[in-house]
Amino acid sequence: MANKSGDTISSLAKGLRVIECFGADAPKLSISAVAARTGLDRATARRCLLTLHAEGYAAYDGKFFALTHRALRLGMGAIASLELPQIVQPWLDQLTEQIGQSCSVAVLDETEIVYLARAAQKRVMSIGLMPGSRLPAHCTSLGRILLAGLPAAQARAVIDASDLSPRTAFSLTDPDEIMSRIDAARREGHTMVDQEVEIGLRSIAVPLHDAAGKVVAALNAGMAATHHDPAEMAKTCLPPMLRVQAGIARLLA
Repeated sequence: MANKSGDTISSLAKGLRVIECFGADAPKLSISAVAARTGLDRATARRCLLTLHAEGYAAYDGKFFALTHRALRLGMGAIASLELPQIVQPWLDQLTEQIGQSCSVAVLDETEIVYLARAAQKRVMSIGLMPGSRLPAHCTSLGRILLAGLPAAQARAVIDASDLSPRTAFSLTDPDEIMSRIDAARREGHTMVDQEVEIGLRSIAVPLHDAAGKVVAALNAGMAATHHDPAEMAKTCLPPMLRVQAGIARLLA
């Protein structure tokens, strides 16, 4: 968090904290719940929520507040203004056509990944993914390869802060086992997740680097787990993914 100074607006900062406390686990919140989640006093939380309601960013039923579609403008506007999605989209489109599978690029945001770009060949997941969609980092191929780009201690801190509740019968829930997969991804330069996010979905991911060699995003391909075994998926998808990785690295340099 940036240091406070006379050049910052504390009320805006408080409003942003209120917006950020909503999520998939808490789509509707009372004033008291928002105050507890943000650390703001109840009166301040109420003013922030009523301001969001007055400006059309939140709905209010007399007890609970919920963000409206207007709030999507904030996130989608940020994604649209980033250079990286514009750079990677043509590569994703071409890769998807080459391998016949849906491909995505995402970045890490605390314990979650945020999709920046996507090219869908066919729908494999039951939920629709698009730029701005979020998933847990610890159980996704994109998340694990992004965590592999962090120092081990920092990656472990993210895992320790994550909700490791299983999403499927194949989900890893032991922090040490998850860290073992992340360490392997760091050594091997790619990682695969097999039906840990959703039954029937398998994905493979590689990191995307900037000019300094820092991992700035991740690229993955996903397919139905019934089509190929994991080794065959790696053999088929990894070489073209590595070519895209190299091409994007040249552009970012």
